[in-house]
Amino acid sequence: MNKKKFILDAKNVINLEIKALQKLKKNITVAFNEAVINIAKCQSKIILCGVGKSGLIASKIASTLASVGTPSFSLSASEASHGDLGMISKKDILILISNSGETNELKNIIQYAKRNKILLIGIVSKKDSILYRASDIKLLIPKVVEAGSIVPTASTTAQLALGDALAIATMKYKKFDKMDFKKLHPAGSLGAQLKTVEDIMLTGKDIPYVDENLKMNKALKTLNEKKLGILVVRNKNKKTVGIITDGQIRRFSQKNLNFQFLPVKKIMTKKPIFIDKNELAAKALSVMNSKKITSLIVNNKKNMKKAIGVIHIHTILQSSIS
Repeated sequence: MNKKKFILDAKNVINLEIKALQKLKKNITVAFNEAVINIAKCQSKIILCGVGKSGLIASKIASTLASVGTPSFSLSASEASHGDLGMISKKDILILISNSGETNELKNIIQYAKRNKILLIGIVSKKDSILYRASDIKLLIPKVVEAGSIVPTASTTAQLALGDALAIATMKYKKFDKMDFKKLHPAGSLGAQLKTVEDIMLTGKDIPYVDENLKMNKALKTLNEKKLGILVVRNKNKKTVGIITDGQIRRFSQKNLNFQFLPVKKIMTKKPIFIDKNELAAKALSVMNSKKITSLIVNNKKNMKKAIGVIHIHTILQSSIS
């Protein structure tokens, strides 16, 4: 077995696909802009369809579009002629993908789109084809050399790249950002890294509030009840004026036997570290690590001095954020 030959085969396939992408890059026209604008402004769904390998590419493009905020799904070309055409409404946009543009299974779908005046975007390689002529927006894939001469490889790579380009351009046009992305990807490591402080902070009765004039013996009860290892100190106007940690209490009690009868404000650390609720939880973890602390008080831009939550390092780690 000649292993070197297989390596050469691999490199040849990759080189052919690189050339296909280079040709595609040179052939992007203003029709691409028109496609992006129409997809972005669509008030219904984007439906993608292809046959064979192009059908698999259609499914991937639909998945990518949906993941960046554009409702999309792929339609089976063979099932479309047996009732699934009913999935397409007049407000939808239909994207048909075919290298030849002459695939029989697509003809009924094209006729349905034209009859119902559904916007049709064609991703096709041949100008002299039914799909190219019928398309309202024509995205031409340049003719390429397939690896092995007969297997759809370089052409499907070009189709996939064009689909990715449509998805990313549409995402930017709609100003779809990381926070929008997080809403659609709540699970998995990526969703975890995009969680904000507000998503996992403790609020309401879970916050260990104490008044600055409260005696420490009573404040300790709150510390034991909330089990966060901190006390959030407020003044009579409910503004946060300090913080007390359990480590601080231990150190102070060793020096002062009567500390339990002192007011909280005599022991607290003034000017506690705040973090905005809209910051990523990963940033909160970074701040904790750099300051060597285990909790942060959460605020928002409307009222910088008022605590609206507490975020603890254990909560962050339990959320798989690193």
